Amino acid sequence: MARKVYRKKGFKGIEETPSLLGFGCMRFPKLNEDAPDIDEERAEAMLDYAYERGVDYFDTAYPYHHGLSEPFVGRVLSKYPRDSFYLASKMPGWEIESVEDARRIFYEQLERCQVEYFDYYLAHALNEKMFETFKLPAVMEFLYEMKREGRIRYLGFSFHDTPDVLETIIHAYEWDFVQLQINYLDWTHQDAKRQYEIVEEYGVPCIVMEPVRGGTLASLSEESRNIFKAHDPDVSIASWAIRYVASLPNVMVVLSGMSDMEQTKDNIETLTDFKPISASEQRVIDDALEAFLKKRTIPCTDCGYCMPCPEGVDIPGVFTLYNDYAISENENGFVRRYENKDGAASVCIDCGVCLEHCPQGIDIPARMREIESLYGRLKDE
Repeated sequence: MARKVYRKKGFKGIEETPSLLGFGCMRFPKLNEDAPDIDEERAEAMLDYAYERGVDYFDTAYPYHHGLSEPFVGRVLSKYPRDSFYLASKMPGWEIESVEDARRIFYEQLERCQVEYFDYYLAHALNEKMFETFKLPAVMEFLYEMKREGRIRYLGFSFHDTPDVLETIIHAYEWDFVQLQINYLDWTHQDAKRQYEIVEEYGVPCIVMEPVRGGTLASLSEESRNIFKAHDPDVSIASWAIRYVASLPNVMVVLSGMSDMEQTKDNIETLTDFKPISASEQRVIDDALEAFLKKRTIPCTDCGYCMPCPEGVDIPGVFTLYNDYAISENENGFVRRYENKDGAASVCIDCGVCLEHCPQGIDIPARMREIESLYGRLKDE
């Protein structure tokens, strides 16, 4: 029998505790990298492998894979008894203008996922502006109605903004849990520590998203990788990031957006025989992070909320090119890839549409100008 993924216990208000590792259903393998279509054979094998080893928390959302994630996840999980897994999805506030929209979308999601209820349901990607949607007449009342009827077991929200905004939102309604972006890079650099403390003080469990920051903390710089490997050459770089957030006492689930079987196996191994980060290991992380920050990467997680750009800029793709260069310092490789890039930074007209959607608060037009300038300088050299 396969060993089972670790689970914590004793969270206030939560009857049964899900697996510590949650399967994020936003980054499935695709048939074509330029299209959202899921490689269903590979992705289903990953979900089955995880389920068989005790992963029972699956997190999807209305827009993931351009709307293809929910029905795919629903089909795969329908093979298993409904009470053997926890399914989470989210209400997309940007699609809502009235409670009728919320009602329509919610029942559409139930049908897509082939379930009669969601174990965990979230107001999706709340910030100061998006929270206004959930203040529309009867929207939150509808969600509480769904909870009373048993169509939602636990109600929460995912969050991308500053601690003061989190304070406002968390005290505005009754919530059962909160989903935060936490990792050892954001702990101090994006006030994740204070956000975690706010949720802890409120008295509900925390679910973590982006523990590896969209893959950034799985690659890092050569200097950072060497620091980790010198301490333990047998574990992956990503496992340090997963264990870091899993070690926080009020973290109930760590979501990982796994995109291949290798990542799935590594994450499961990391959180099966789970050992919290020790004081000496924390010093290793601190040293590796210090080395990484010297490379001045852009904190993009490839979430895609900034897309599509009205001018056709591939914003996450351009940032990936830059970050690869910042880590590798391969100037010729950067110039060659940039010249072959559709939707390069040169297309940006500084319209600012992307700014209100970026959860990381990146000044996207300014960074595009910097990247275009870098390309011009490196090409001339």
